[in-house]
Amino acid sequence: MTVELTVDKVSRAFGGVYAVRDVSLTVPAGELRAVIGPNGAGKSTLFALIGGQLAADTGTVALDGIRVERRPAHRRGIGVVFQTARVFHGMTAFENVMVGAHAVTRAGFLAAALRLPRHHRDERRIREKALTCLDRVGLADWADRPAEELPLGQQRSLQLARALCGEPRLLLLDEPASGLRAAEREHLATLITRLRTEGLTILLVEHDVAFVMRLADRITVLDLGRVIADGTPAEVRANPEVRTAYLGPETVRPSEPHPGVEGVAG
Repeated sequence: MTVELTVDKVSRAFGGVYAVRDVSLTVPAGELRAVIGPNGAGKSTLFALIGGQLAADTGTVALDGIRVERRPAHRRGIGVVFQTARVFHGMTAFENVMVGAHAVTRAGFLAAALRLPRHHRDERRIREKALTCLDRVGLADWADRPAEELPLGQQRSLQLARALCGEPRLLLLDEPASGLRAAEREHLATLITRLRTEGLTILLVEHDVAFVMRLADRITVLDLGRVIADGTPAEVRANPEVRTAYLGPETVRPSEPHPGVEGVAG
């Protein structure tokens, strides 16, 4: 079951300087929402505030109306995929994905320590789920490979499989296309599109606007920590304030056709 994400007037400052200020957005259940903005816009800070890696100075984060900002992501039904590939070294791809499911096991520590029957049932269920998630992201053939030996594109897919293994209701993706080759980016775009089609609520924070424009249902644009635009890809592409934020005011002339925000990395 997916959820609606509501961010209400969230702010966070560092050393007296606001990275995010009074940001509000609502992501309906089943929507793929992208957050874009030029360097220093506050994208990563907002991602961390929603994912629980940072605490907001003011404002709230809620899932289906229930405040969750001070609870760990996996306890809120949120799956997180970070820009930096995070894999457990010395473990296979399969074992890495299994870690994601342990956050939602039913048996608990005591059952595991005593090797009770319900623990064995949980372990069997986790293994089945991990294999399913590996297959879901196209990594079934890599299951027994050491995770650290996988190319970057496969490591990103591995992180995604691990997040999916935790049965998230909301998926947060932090610049997943960063550093990928063209074929890897295409595979990732296809995978994200399939997850959206399946109804999973997704928040995508991305530096590559072209990647976002082809995937998102709606786009929220940040600049200097504030929301400056929110709308469909077509609406955002045509927004003069977005053009100014990416290209600088001296390059924007109303009489000239814009070369395309989607071609500018922000």
